[in-house]
Amino acid sequence: MSLFNIFNISGSGMSAQTLRMNTTASNIANAESVSSSTERTYRARHPVFAVERKSYGDEKFNFPGWGDEQNGGAGVTVLGIVESAAPLVKRYEPQHPSADEAGYVSYPNVNIVEEMANMISASRSFQTNVEVLDTAKQMMQKVLSMGR
Repeated sequence: MSLFNIFNISGSGMSAQTLRMNTTASNIANAESVSSSTERTYRARHPVFAVERKSYGDEKFNFPGWGDEQNGGAGVTVLGIVESAAPLVKRYEPQHPSADEAGYVSYPNVNIVEEMANMISASRSFQTNVEVLDTAKQMMQKVLSMGR
């Protein structure tokens, strides 16, 4: 693995964490939104990530837990964004304009505490990838200065 591949790997990690932060922000923003129908009520969304597998030329990677003998992980790929299957939160509010016949209003299935934990985790993961890029840059600068 060349040192240049580190930039691609960390970059894909930063992109994935940015998507995670945006999805979490959307969940938090819609946590108290309601709709006139249960089918149209917002549902929490979560990104699904997977290890991106690549082989760089004739190089073979073998990182424990990252792949088979032929190819190791070469970054993060986003498989998609899925809606949570958790049930909607029902509150008894008979005066609410969006209440059903029984007086219940359906609120999104967004858990604010869980979303805040996701936000902190995504932020720290992004920062870790930035630090990896900075360290790789410093290593390259030191290698270049060795030739002087």
